[in-house]
Amino acid sequence: MWEELYEDHYKELVAYGTRMSGSKELAEDLVQETFVKALMNTETVADLSPSKQRAWLFRTFKNLFFDRYRRAVLESEYEQNWQPEYIDDPGMQEIENAMLLQSINPQDRAIFQLRYFDGYSAEEIAQMMNLPPGTIRSKLSRCRKFLKQNLER
Repeated sequence: MWEELYEDHYKELVAYGTRMSGSKELAEDLVQETFVKALMNTETVADLSPSKQRAWLFRTFKNLFFDRYRRAVLESEYEQNWQPEYIDDPGMQEIENAMLLQSINPQDRAIFQLRYFDGYSAEEIAQMMNLPPGTIRSKLSRCRKFLKQNLER
C-alpha cells in the first residue's frame, strides 16, 4: 500500500509544493514529512478510499507548509525585535573589555597596562623592560590598533 501511495502521489505533491513555496527543495522536505505523518497515522490512512487518501495527503502537506511558514515569520519577527539585555550593562561591557585585553600577547598586554592603567611613560616602561623606547611605542600602537578594530565590531 505505501509504495503505491508514494508512487501515485509523490511527483504530484512535489509539483504542488513547488508552486506553493517556490522551492523544490522545501517542497521535497515537506512531502517527506507528509509521508512520515501518513506512516504515523497508518490506521487512519489505510481505512480511507484512494481519493480520500489523496485528499488527506494534500491537506497534511498544506498544513505542514503553513506551520513552517508561520514558524518562519515568527522567528523572523523575533530576530528583528530581539536585543540583548546586556548591551547597556556596564558590568558586561567591562567583562567584554577584559576578555579582549586577555587576547593580546602577554608582554604587549603588560606594556599596555603599564602605560594606560598605571600611567608610566614609554621611556619608563622601556627602562623597566630593557627595551628601546621606540619598540615600546610600536607595541603600544599595535595594541591600540588591535583594540580599536575589535571594539568597533
